[in-house]
Amino acid sequence: HGLNRTQAERYSRHLLLPSFGVAAQERLCRGSVLVVGCGGLGSPVAMYLAAAGVGRLGLVDHDTVDVTNLHRQVLHATSRVGIHKAVSGRITCAAINPTIEIVAHTAGFSPATALGLVDAYDVVVDASDNPATRYLVSDACVVSGKPLVSAAAVGTDGQLTVYNYGDGPCYRCLFPESPAPENCSRCGEAGVLGVVPGVMGCLQALEVIKILGRVGDVSSKKLTIFDALAGRFTTVRLRNRNPACVACGTSPAITRGSLPSYDYVAFTGQPPDDGPPEDVRLIDPRVRLEPHQRRRTTATTVFLDVRPKTQYDVMALPGVVHVPYERFEERLPEVLALIAVGGGFAPGARTPTPRVVVLCRRGNNSQRVVARLAGVLGAEGVTDMLGGYAAWAREVDPDMPLL
Repeated sequence: HGLNRTQAERYSRHLLLPSFGVAAQERLCRGSVLVVGCGGLGSPVAMYLAAAGVGRLGLVDHDTVDVTNLHRQVLHATSRVGIHKAVSGRITCAAINPTIEIVAHTAGFSPATALGLVDAYDVVVDASDNPATRYLVSDACVVSGKPLVSAAAVGTDGQLTVYNYGDGPCYRCLFPESPAPENCSRCGEAGVLGVVPGVMGCLQALEVIKILGRVGDVSSKKLTIFDALAGRFTTVRLRNRNPACVACGTSPAITRGSLPSYDYVAFTGQPPDDGPPEDVRLIDPRVRLEPHQRRRTTATTVFLDVRPKTQYDVMALPGVVHVPYERFEERLPEVLALIAVGGGFAPGARTPTPRVVVLCRRGNNSQRVVARLAGVLGAEGVTDMLGGYAAWAREVDPDMPLL
C-alpha cells in the first residue's frame, strides 16, 4: 500500500475497519478539503479532518477570534483572542496532526476569490453563518464541479445535507429565492447551545470522509435535522436537481464568467459576514439621545427596553419598562398606558407628549419602535438611545455585562 510507517501507525484504527481500510485512508491522505468558516461548525470539521489525515486542509475566515466565540468554537483558545481565526485554526490543526498541509486563507471568501479557492480543493465544507456566503459557496461549487457539505446550527437545532453531489441538487435548487433578512437568525442574535454546532460539524466531517474515502451512503438528496433538546435526529428526502435552476440547471445564468461580478449582498439583502447587522437609519441622528446625555432626561421620562427577555434577564438599566420587540404591537395599548402614567398625563389629554426613550441592543429595533410610537403619539418627545446598550457599555459603563 501507499502509506508509510508513520501514517500506518497514526491511522491504524481506521485501517482495522473492514468498511474503511487502507484504500479509503490512502484516498483521504491524497485528498484536499476547503473549510469555509472557522467558527462553531468549522471548528470540529477542521479538527477531525486534520486528525483523520486529509492531505491538504484549507481554512477560510477573515474574522478574528472573539471571547464570545469560545463557548462553541473549540478550534480557538483564550490566548488567541484577536488573531485571525484561520491562523488560529492552523495552529490547532497542526498541533493535532503535523504531517498534513494546512493553509490559512485570511482574506475571506468573496465573489472575487471564491472560484480560485474552490478550484484548488476536492471537497468544500460550508461552515458559514449567513445567506450571502451560502449562496456564493454553492454557486462556486457548481461552477467548479465540487461537492459541498453544508450544515447550519442556531439555537438548539441543526441541519445537514450534501449539495452538488452526483445528480443531487445545489443550494439554489432548494432555495431559488433568498429568505427575508428578518427570517434569518444568526448565533450572535438568536444564541446557540455550544454543543449543537459541535454535533453538526462532526457530521460534516463524517460526510467529507465518506466522499473522499468513497465509503458509505453520502447524505445527498436528504436533509438531516437535529433537535438537541429532544435528542432526536430526523431525515427527510429532498427534491432532485432542478433543470431550471440558474446555477446548476440546463441553461445556467451563473457561470465562471458571471459569478465574480454577481451581487450576493443585493440578492440576499444581508452582508456576507457573521458580524452584527448593519445599522438602520430611520431617525435623524441629531434627535437621538446619546448614552452620556441621559442626564438630560427627567424623572417622568419613560425608558422602554425592547430587547428579548434573554438579554433583559442578564442586565438592564434601573427603572426601564420591558416590552420585547416581538410583542410590541400586541402590547401597544399597555405601552401607551404606561407612557401616559409615567408622564403624569391621562390618555387623550390635550397636553404635550411625555418624553419616551426606547432602548435595544444596538439601536436598530429601537428606531423601529420610535417610528411606530411617533405615528401614535406624535414625533415630539419620542426618541431612542443612539447605539443602544452596546453604546452604553462602551461609553458609560464598561463593566456592564452585555449580550
